[in-house]
Amino acid sequence: MSAKTTAAKAPAHMPEFLRKLFVSLKRRPSVIALLVLVIAFLQYSLNLTHISDTTAKIQGSGMGLCGFATMLFSMLSLVCFLNAFPRRKKPVVAMVVLMFVMFAIIIFCDLHYMQLIQYALTRPDNPIVIDRQTIYIAQANNVLYDHIIIECVGIVLIVLMPVYTKLLRKINTSIVVEGNGDLGEIDISGED
Repeated sequence: MSAKTTAAKAPAHMPEFLRKLFVSLKRRPSVIALLVLVIAFLQYSLNLTHISDTTAKIQGSGMGLCGFATMLFSMLSLVCFLNAFPRRKKPVVAMVVLMFVMFAIIIFCDLHYMQLIQYALTRPDNPIVIDRQTIYIAQANNVLYDHIIIECVGIVLIVLMPVYTKLLRKINTSIVVEGNGDLGEIDISGED
């Protein structure tokens, strides 16, 4: 195959890829919110080194517990999400409520941790100065800020799930087959 043939076929596959994507999203629209929650979990867990270094440096009251609770409830909220929206069934209300309680705990822990960082930086006696050796404190603060934003986006997507489910169902994903209208009447009576 020449390079021109390959380049010419690539755009033809793109609409089919998008059609398949929309078909799968129409069947299971909860995947959109789940993807955002997974991104929030990965963003926090992959930057856990900054959090733990900050906890060791500042040693504020409850910092370790906040980090542990955020990590634990981030994992458990994913499990609750998967159980709250089973495939082709109505949402389980108890799991949805439990999941939102976990989101509230996660956001509270992140905000409390950020307050402890701000207090350590601005306290009157022996404040911590951010320099090359302590830059991870500022990075931890940014990680927590981004984590709260991503969690809030996930919460909004869960709340708006009925709205975008209806919008996804309105998208036409059927395939037009040439010559389909030319079929004649089919006799199924079995008479010769």
